[in-house]
Amino acid sequence: MSHYVPLFEAEHEDFRKTARTFFEREVVPHHAQWEKDGIVPREVWLAAGETGLLCFDVPEEYGGAGVTDFRYNVVLSDEQTRCGASGPGFSVHSDIIVPYLTSLGTDEQKRRWLPGCVSGETITAIAMTEPGAGSDLQGVRTSAVDGGDHYVLNGSKTFISNGINADLVIVVARTDPDAGHQGISLLVVERGMPGFERGRNLDKIGLHAQDTAELSFTDVRVPKENLLGEQGQGFVYLMMNLPQERLIIGAQAVAAVEAVVELCVEHAKTREAFGRPIGKFQHNRFLLAEMATEARIARAFLDDCVRKHLDGDLTPVDAAMIKWWATELQNKLVNQGVQLFGGYGYMTEFPIARAFLDSRVSTIYGGTTEIQKEIIGRSLGI
Repeated sequence: MSHYVPLFEAEHEDFRKTARTFFEREVVPHHAQWEKDGIVPREVWLAAGETGLLCFDVPEEYGGAGVTDFRYNVVLSDEQTRCGASGPGFSVHSDIIVPYLTSLGTDEQKRRWLPGCVSGETITAIAMTEPGAGSDLQGVRTSAVDGGDHYVLNGSKTFISNGINADLVIVVARTDPDAGHQGISLLVVERGMPGFERGRNLDKIGLHAQDTAELSFTDVRVPKENLLGEQGQGFVYLMMNLPQERLIIGAQAVAAVEAVVELCVEHAKTREAFGRPIGKFQHNRFLLAEMATEARIARAFLDDCVRKHLDGDLTPVDAAMIKWWATELQNKLVNQGVQLFGGYGYMTEFPIARAFLDSRVSTIYGGTTEIQKEIIGRSLGI
């Protein structure tokens, strides 16, 4: 008879304590102010780097810890989500962007960029989405024309996470206008390059402390040394990295689901109506029973996907499944939570209201629910 083996081991739980302490001390007391400011100060990135919370999978020769066990990434995501710290874009940086530099960069590029990424001195962003091209990356119009020893980059990007703070931006650009998806390349644009401008820090309905910007590129001369990987292979690279991106979004959604269930159970025990706790009413008790069960299913599904990723077996279909299912569940449960809290659920000073606002984008970024279902549907031969 087989026995369930927990995903996390003692060393992961020790790391969890470190991460939780960091967020409780360095982030939670200041997060409300950062929400008003619309940005997280760079100092917290440096503090995270000093604590060893950034890019720990970067090899030691480039300043990292060389820890490639993705369970640590999931633990960090769990703790950041659990305390409602939606502002710091650590996951975008460590789990999504820096892996491009680690896997595709030349030795010279890695030595130039990775130590700062680990320490928090260098903040990264990836610029895919354009005003006219979202999920369809083949619709990218930003162009990079060969200028000999450099590219001349022109175009605009929008909805770029870490866009205001970013020192390095991986830009998805078209190096061959006639080659379809084979004409897309990845260029690393650095802070201060002439012609690289940041537009508005965008006003979103949630994630207020996370800087999300418009970026524009006007005749930016990007040295050939800043081409990431091979010219024309950008689309392939993006497809290779998407499963991990979707997995970590799924992980964040599952942690959010568990946090919502905790909030709702506690509220049901302490909030009274008609002379008794609202959890004593059968409707609410059944609702919480459903929520608790769905949270358990979500965690089991996530654990399975993380194990596959650790073994190198996580497919794009697996990643699409956990991404859409967990984020849709997140939105469903947080909506139910607002209803359970009643009028208090509509007040932004309450965590359930902030969770409601912050959760809504999860079914959109990283590829919409509809895109995920398309990937899954095609895999079924439909």
